[in-house]
Amino acid sequence: MPAGLRSLLPDGLRPLPGPAALAAVRYTDSPVGPYLELALGLPARLGLRPGLCVVLQVVSQLDARVGYRQNWGLPASMGKLSWSAEGDERVLRCEEPDIEVRGIPVGPGIPAVVPVRSVQRRADGPVLLPRRFVALTRLARVVVSVDDAAGAELAALAGPHPGAVMAGVRIVARPARHPAGFLSSLRAPLRVVEPALGMPAPPAGRPTTVWGRAGA
Repeated sequence: MPAGLRSLLPDGLRPLPGPAALAAVRYTDSPVGPYLELALGLPARLGLRPGLCVVLQVVSQLDARVGYRQNWGLPASMGKLSWSAEGDERVLRCEEPDIEVRGIPVGPGIPAVVPVRSVQRRADGPVLLPRRFVALTRLARVVVSVDDAAGAELAALAGPHPGAVMAGVRIVARPARHPAGFLSSLRAPLRVVEPALGMPAPPAGRPTTVWGRAGA
């Protein structure tokens, strides 16, 4: 993780070695309707509990912002985002901060189950959010463009990166909770389905979603 990004972590969380995770997503179905999202997660720990801390999150829908903040302690803010697709290429552009994420999937899709735990600071204190991603995953070539006005910390994200496109995604997660012992946080069951979130779509007629169940 670039040193400049560490300053974005909230109080009480400590950085861990490892790459940052930048997600450009298109929600095609959710309890609050379709919307776009740009999110940046950094490897961090809450005490002894490792995870990803989302330090930047921009969404295009007000109800999504409210839900993310109140339910899961995620730092969602409103912004203007746009999505475009040409062939296999997918592009998400965020106007503030000025960031563009461009990705082209390569190779075959492979079914994958990916566990992810977020460590966040909510208004009522630090919280944990364990999740499990189930998806058809393809490797991708990703290029991130960052305008100078976005700041020196985010400028470290610019350039080509290895990435992935997740299709037909379903995410299962527990509501965010306060930590209650190291071992209990590691074995917390994943049962509650969160709202639907879309990723780069496959051919017409086969919508791709995450944070829910993909359409046929």
